[in-house]
Amino acid sequence: MTLHPRLDLALDHGGLTLPEGRIAVFGPRMGKTLNPLPKDRTEIITGFFPDFQAFERQGYTCWVTPEGRYDMVIVMLPRAKALARGWIAQAIALSDGPVVIDGAKVDGVESILRDCRKRSDVLGPVNKAHGKLFWMTGGDFADWATRSATLPEGFQTAPGTFSADGIDPASALLAGTLPEKLGQHVIDLGCGWGFLTSGILDLPGVALVESVEADHAALACARLNLADARVVFHWADATTWRPQARADAVVMNPPFHTDRKADPELGRAFIRTAAASLTPRGTLWMVANRHLPYEPVLNETFAEHEEVAGTGAFKVIRATLPRKAGASRPARRNPLS
Repeated sequence: MTLHPRLDLALDHGGLTLPEGRIAVFGPRMGKTLNPLPKDRTEIITGFFPDFQAFERQGYTCWVTPEGRYDMVIVMLPRAKALARGWIAQAIALSDGPVVIDGAKVDGVESILRDCRKRSDVLGPVNKAHGKLFWMTGGDFADWATRSATLPEGFQTAPGTFSADGIDPASALLAGTLPEKLGQHVIDLGCGWGFLTSGILDLPGVALVESVEADHAALACARLNLADARVVFHWADATTWRPQARADAVVMNPPFHTDRKADPELGRAFIRTAAASLTPRGTLWMVANRHLPYEPVLNETFAEHEEVAGTGAFKVIRATLPRKAGASRPARRNPLS
């Protein structure tokens, strides 16, 4: 398995040559190997914890941000256009050799290619597997540099983070549904840039909030948005993370996409983590798109669950009495849910 057939074609027949020095790869996703790149000279740059962990386990040097200069930088285009441009600007500034751009058509590689041609001499492209790969050296991309934003409510966000342009309506619905008392110890699972944690901190009796997030950039924003000693931040994969001590409540708006593909198993994994993280009398408060089929896994992991609020698009679920792993008996549900 290779990084992508486009890279093989570029190296074999397209005129792209690997340098003798350091190579950086921005944003590779786990599940793909990086052959034919030399592992001893290839460094992974990613702030997404599951990808960072996966490549680190394969023996690669991994960084959240680049370290020093490189002789080649390969940018695997992310979905967010502002983030993609920011990575390209950073790559151009750090590379003493070519900057290689690889992306699928659905991720906007066509428009990125057109824009790059206006700023640099582009070589390629290599067309394969519903995408393009091209490369360039130099060019003025300074105005593409990543910049944070401040929302009208005062929260700081960053390009590529979830709900970077405004408060997510599902999270707002959940925040407005939370009871006055959640307990002393609360977990915000998949906290993003900190909107739900901010609301939790306003509730009486809260002594500790553990905010868990896989996106390092989002967590960095959360640290700025939540200047409160009661918050403990965890850069971690929420599907496998476990707290040292079980909590009174878990609050979450779990993701349900892997790249552009709907993946309800992500939300199911969040629910399993929530059940494993709660005290025997702990409570899960979650919001989800109404069409997502989370009820079967809620039956498996909690003795009771009910819809306590909702709209045509979203449902807020309260689940109580988490089951021990392996237990399986019918859950009592709200007959109106």
